[in-house]
Amino acid sequence: MKGFSKGWIIAGVVAVVVIAVAISGYNGLVTLNESINGKWSQVENQLQRRADLIPNLVATVKGYAAHEQNAIQAIADARAKLAGAQGPQAKAQADNELNGALSRLLVVAENYPNLKADKNFRALMDELSGTENRIAVARKDYNDSVQLYNTKIRSFPTNFYANMLGFGPKEYFKAEEGAKQVPAVQF
Repeated sequence: MKGFSKGWIIAGVVAVVVIAVAISGYNGLVTLNESINGKWSQVENQLQRRADLIPNLVATVKGYAAHEQNAIQAIADARAKLAGAQGPQAKAQADNELNGALSRLLVVAENYPNLKADKNFRALMDELSGTENRIAVARKDYNDSVQLYNTKIRSFPTNFYANMLGFGPKEYFKAEEGAKQVPAVQF
């Protein structure tokens, strides 16, 4: 009888350890997943901040360069596309289009010395520059969280149960191929 109870005690301890490890692993995955969601929210927050600055920038440029409708329309179209994009890849693609449209608008602005000297234009450009830095930091933080999470769900022993519990890999925020090349800006 004594050996029988000792065996049950050992089995009980092993079961408790296995359950504790499983609960801890699950909670760790939930924490990492929520971290990714929070970091993605920060990326979207900064993209929205930039999208909110753009109408003021466009209005300022419009006052000086009303006949540059193509550049102004490209900004409006790209901004609308970014607002409707869902997920990291779609957001990245729409963001790249918006960056291209903004670059074209800034080339237009270079042709108007009075515009470049305008206090409102300079203030908006400073805000936009600061926002671009915030977007870069938010993207990096998001991708760092995705890397940590994806590593965790592919690592032993988590890989055995992560997929069964609904924890699949997350997408990185990737720049498109053309985004790696420095745009040519002429003064």
